[in-house]
This record gives sequence, C-alpha cells and structure tokens, in this order.
Amino acid sequence: MPAAPELISPKSPRVSAARRLAKRNFRGKERLFLAEGPQAVREAAGHGQTLVELFATVDAAERYADIVGEARAAGARVHLADEDVIADISTTVTPQGLVGVCRFLDVPFDDVLAARPRLVAVLSNVRDPGNAGTVLRCADAAGADAVILTDASVDLYNPKSVRASVGSHFHLPVAVGVPVEQAVRGLKGVGVRILAADGAGEDDLDAELDKGTMGTPTAWIFGNEAWGLPEETRALADAVVRVPIHGRAESLNLATAAAVCLYASARAQRASSTR
Repeated sequence: MPAAPELISPKSPRVSAARRLAKRNFRGKERLFLAEGPQAVREAAGHGQTLVELFATVDAAERYADIVGEARAAGARVHLADEDVIADISTTVTPQGLVGVCRFLDVPFDDVLAARPRLVAVLSNVRDPGNAGTVLRCADAAGADAVILTDASVDLYNPKSVRASVGSHFHLPVAVGVPVEQAVRGLKGVGVRILAADGAGEDDLDAELDKGTMGTPTAWIFGNEAWGLPEETRALADAVVRVPIHGRAESLNLATAAAVCLYASARAQRASSTR
C-alpha cells in the first residue's frame, strides 16, 4: 500500500505567512496576494513566475492534477494540506481546495501610456472590491488594453476583488494608485479621449454611437456606485455620457454600466478599423 501523502503542518510558518495575506498591510509589505480556486490558480500558473506557492487538499490535487502540474512547472512550491488548513488560509465560505500565493501584478502607469492603449477603464473612488474585480473582468472581456485604479480606489489584491475578476487579474495591465488628474492628463497626452460614465450625463451613449465619435482611442472613467463621479472629475472628461434606460429600471449597477460602455467602445473601434 502506498504511503499517505505528507501534509503540511497547520503550524508551519508557510501556512502562517499565507494566512496573513488576507490583510492589506501584509499584502503590501510582502507584495504577495492570494488567488483561490482552480480558475485563478490556473491563470496564475500560466503567468510567468507569478505563482510562488500552491496549497492543495489531496482531493483537489487529484481532481486538478493538470493545474498542480502547471504550478510545479512554473516553479511554485506545492504543499498538500488538509481541509482545515485550506479553510484557515482561504477567505471564502466554501473553499475549492486550491489556494495560490502570487506576486503582485500591477504595472507602472508610464508602461500603460507607452503601449499607446486604445481602450482603458479608469476606476475612480471605486471602493467595493467585488465591483472592482467585476469591472476588471468586463474590461478583459471587452478587449481593453489596461485598467487604472486611482489612489482613492479599493486594493486591487483584496481577496473579493481577485475572486470577482475570475482570473482577469492575470490578463491585462493594471496600474494602481494613480491620481485621477494624473491619469487623465497622461491618457490625453497619448491621444486618448476621456469619457466619464455618469447617469446624469448630458450626452447619451446611443447618440455618441450614432455620431461616430467612439471609434477613437478611449478611456472610460467609472465612479463610486453609491455617489457617482464628483463634479471636478466630470470636468476632466471630454464628455460625460449616460447609459440610456429604455425600460423602467431605476439605474444600472456599476459593473453592468461598465460592460455596456466598454463593449460599445470596442464595437465602434472595430468598425472604425475596418473602414
């Protein structure tokens, strides 16, 4: 009979170090964050040397043997752990048996500008980590070139944000801690038109599409879901655009509005490039 796999001790310093990454100050100090679940861990394993460690239950290691193999091939240390250890490290109610420790991914804002982006999402004063992660996922799906989190926005590596992005953290450049004025000034400097998404905007998204003005490089500024964008931020934009409500809904939530706006720009840019 083969010997039972050796499990990492709950008292191991590696377990303690991983557990601390649930707190922002430790994440910032170590420049490490947690990625939980098979999708996020798979993306991390395929992203260069991003994945540092992987904790897996025996069942999960067998079920996701391909992911564990990719993690090892990427140079990550793999630790088998019992379910109590995974639950201790995880920030979810029902862990999926895989928790990865990853290096920070954010890039300098100057790198975003140097790439001459055509579609950018700017999150200004977005405080809810689930919203931030979902907008990042929407930007990734729409083919955006980058996401910028302003200095007043939530931590990119908040576990809820990482879960909500469903792996999109690993797909496109994200700059963090950029003052909104600096973001706008820099993007305008490389020829990007700035649109502020606001339910009270004077311009209508449908009208913008009809005018043919959205095929150029564009950055959308999305604000806090509860109070929107302040006047001083709206004043920075080339236009303040509302998503039209054709039915009886009171409004759209932040992530839904972001998806509508980003996809509208992506479609207009594709149409413009084929003319």
